[in-house]
Parts: sequence; structure tokens; C-alpha cells
Amino acid sequence: MPSANGNGTAVEPLSIKLALPNGVTYNQPTGLFINNEFVKSSTEEKITVIDPATEKEIAAVYAASPADIDTAVAAARKAFKPWKKLPAAKRGDYLLKLTELIDRDRELFAAIDAWDNGKTYEEALTIDMEEAYHVFKYYSGFADKIFGKTIETHPQKLTYCLQEPLGVCAQIIPWNYPFMMLAWKVAPAIACGNTVVIKSSELTPLSVLYFGKLIQQAGIPAGVINIVSGLGGVAGAAMAGHMDVDKVAFTGSTATGKKIMAAASNNLKSITLECGGKSPSLVFKDCDLEQTVKWTYLGAIGNQGEVCSATTRIYVEDDFYDTFMEAFVAYTKEMDKVGLPFEEGNVQGAQVSEGQFNKVMAYIEKGNAEGAKLYYGGERRGTSGYFISPTVFGDITEDMTIVKEEIFGPVVVIGRFSDVDDAVEKANNTVYGLAAAVFTENITRAHQIAADLEAGVVWINESNDCHFGIPFGGVKQTGFGREMGPYAMDMYTHTKAVQVNLGANL
Repeated sequence: MPSANGNGTAVEPLSIKLALPNGVTYNQPTGLFINNEFVKSSTEEKITVIDPATEKEIAAVYAASPADIDTAVAAARKAFKPWKKLPAAKRGDYLLKLTELIDRDRELFAAIDAWDNGKTYEEALTIDMEEAYHVFKYYSGFADKIFGKTIETHPQKLTYCLQEPLGVCAQIIPWNYPFMMLAWKVAPAIACGNTVVIKSSELTPLSVLYFGKLIQQAGIPAGVINIVSGLGGVAGAAMAGHMDVDKVAFTGSTATGKKIMAAASNNLKSITLECGGKSPSLVFKDCDLEQTVKWTYLGAIGNQGEVCSATTRIYVEDDFYDTFMEAFVAYTKEMDKVGLPFEEGNVQGAQVSEGQFNKVMAYIEKGNAEGAKLYYGGERRGTSGYFISPTVFGDITEDMTIVKEEIFGPVVVIGRFSDVDDAVEKANNTVYGLAAAVFTENITRAHQIAADLEAGVVWINESNDCHFGIPFGGVKQTGFGREMGPYAMDMYTHTKAVQVNLGANL
């Protein structure tokens, strides 16, 4: 099945040979990966994958139906008991083997994600793949370090607790960090002894499917990791409502998260939700201006602004506002290098799809209509591809749509605060609660504000600085549960209490 742009030719069953924009050729799987084999979907329906930078077709992959989800879940269920009973150190060895294969292919994975997501190759390589590699490496060492505990209750009784895997985990990942989000979910789940069915976004399925080849090469037992491409309303809904699924982990919009939660209630599945955000940065006049400008720009507009924890609401101390705004706009002009993902020197690529492009442009129009001052950007770049300039709005009010709603694009809004109480009140004035940032040289004030911010993650004098050992997740309508670090292990295990009578009489 050649792709529409003519660079794909069939090379093996359910795989096509593709030529990446950087000239590298590789064999891209197109089937569902179930029970360690690539297979057609039961309906043979397909999803077309579009290059956001050129608007041309890359390939078409099979789309899972509810019947295919049944098959994948059955494979995961069959694999669960032997995988659970495998010595923990052996599970760690499998994870370590996957880590080595990811390291081997990291440049290929980065190129695939840059191609079908639209982000720059440099960002995909140095951020996404570096993170994914370390996540698998981290949890390979965690597999045999899941400890229970004993509880003293009586001299003639023994009580101990076991941390046990949940079972079959349905995992639904977004399009903004395709392979990195796979790592965040798959690695801790299988380290704990669970089996998984993971669904990529229909916009960015390619690197996730390619990972199936690494699963085969690592010798992971059949059914432990199953990969499906498919539409959220079809395959995702079937996963969330499946009666033989024990856990759902979802990253995506709050609206979809609510649907996932409702569907998962049919058998009271365990749920982890990481949904929307509209995160604030608070900038005080005693900050390091140069560093603050760089961090706030990265926090808001990095990865084309397609980041759930993006700190896109910046509030600046009143009498520092003009100074900060001048410096921020100047830095935005310096960083305005928007273009093809594989073109050296570009720092911002394309929005992921036409739909997302149109959504962001509509928000920009809304900001102008509601009276926000456009300090920079606000236009489409080029005549093809979904490119938008970095965009800076100032002089905002709290009732503006661009202040209240998540845009998920390269748009930042900047307002003022009068004192600490005003800053915290404006920061918390959102239905979301994923992240926040504080910029000040007064470390006492920084810690006090951090305690008052309604967020799952708070950065001080930095923004969007994630690490595989640090818990990530939010509060309010961002969702609940934590990924990363040892906290993720709690999301993929349950606690069993065992009470033993050693001779105490009734």
C-alpha cells in the first residue's frame, strides 16, 4: 500500500517502506499489534496519517474496532497471570532490553514523531526521546523494588501488606508527545506486573506502532503489550467501557476525560486522568529578568504550545509589567524561527492537524475581538502546512476567553497583579490545576506561594522542567492520580492486607 505522496511501498505483510524527510528509509508497521503480531483490523478500516508540515499523506494504518479491542484485551488477560508470576527481576531485564533498543533507535523514533506530529526533529530527539529512554531505564530498576510492609497489631499475630498488580490496563495517550507518553504509561505498568492495551492518538500512530517491532525483538511474552490505532470515540470508548479491563490511564482533554470516567464506572475500574490545563506563571520584579523571560517563553510556547502543563497565563507585578513585556516580546522575536521540522535552526514546527490549527487561529481572533492587545504574532506562516507564529497578548482581563480556556497552541496571555494575594487569586482562578510557576529571588515568598497554589506541580524560577523521577499530575478538572517517579507504581498496584493468627485465642 503506497502512501499518496509516493514514498511508500509494500515490503512485508502489514508494513510499508517509507522515506523520512531527512532521507532515512525504514519499514513502518501499519497493522494492530496484538499478541506480538501485526494484524489487520476486523473491519479493515484505516486511518490516514497526514504530515502537518506539508499537508500530504504519509501512510494509512488499520483502525481498531470494538471487536479488535476485545481481542487485544483477551490477549492481555491471558498474558497477565504468567507475567505477574514472573520474578520481578526478570521483568526488569525485559524493560532494560527495551531501554537498550530504544537507545539504539532513538534517532528514528524522533524523526517519526517529528514527521507525523509536526514538532522539530531537534526537540523530539533531545527532549522526547531522552525522556522516554530514561523512563524505561528508571522503571527497569524499579521492577524488583516494589515493597510491602508489616504492621504490628498483637504479639501473637502477623499482619503484612502486599503490593499487587491490578491486571489488564487500558492506556490512551495523546498526540503531543506520542512516544514519550507511551513510555510514561507502559513502563511503570509492566514493571508492576500488569499487562496493557495502549491506544495512540489517531493523529500520531506511527512511532507507537513501530514500538511493536522492539517488543518482538526484546522477546517480551506475547500479550503483555498490545498496541492499537483507532478513533477515540470507537476504540478508546471500547477500552474505557470494557468489562475485562481493570485500569484506565488517560491523557487528553478534560471533556474526553469525563467521558472516560463515566464509561469506566461500569465495573468501577481504577482510573488515572491527566487532562486539561491553563497554568499560570507569577513574575515578581525581584526576579532574574533574563532567565525569567527564557523560562516563561519555554513554559508557554515550547512544543508549539501543545503542552498540557504549558504556563500560558503570565501575571507580572504591576510596576514591572512594562519592563517584562518589552523583554518578553524582544525574546519572542528572537525565537521566532517557525518552519519545517527537519530544517536546522527552526525552534517551532507545525500544529499537529488542520483541526488544531483552526482552533488556535479561532482563539487568536477571539482575543482580538474581546479587546486583548496583540503585542506580537497572531498570523499563519506560509501557504502550506499548519504553522502559526508565536503569539503574545497583553492587557488581559479575567473574563476573556483566551484567559479562561485552554488553547493548546503557541499563544501566551500576559496580565498584571498588585500584590501576593492578588497574584495567588488570579493564578487559582481556573477550573484546572495541573501546574504553576513562580519567579522571584525571595525564596521564602516563593515557598509560601507554592503552598497556596492549586496545582499538582509548582516550579520555582523555571517552568515545564519535567523529570522521570518526579510525580506529575493535577487537581480540580485536570484530573487525579500521578505519573512518573515511585508514585506511578501506586497507580498500577493495589494493597492487599494479610492477617495471620499465630496462636492468639479467640
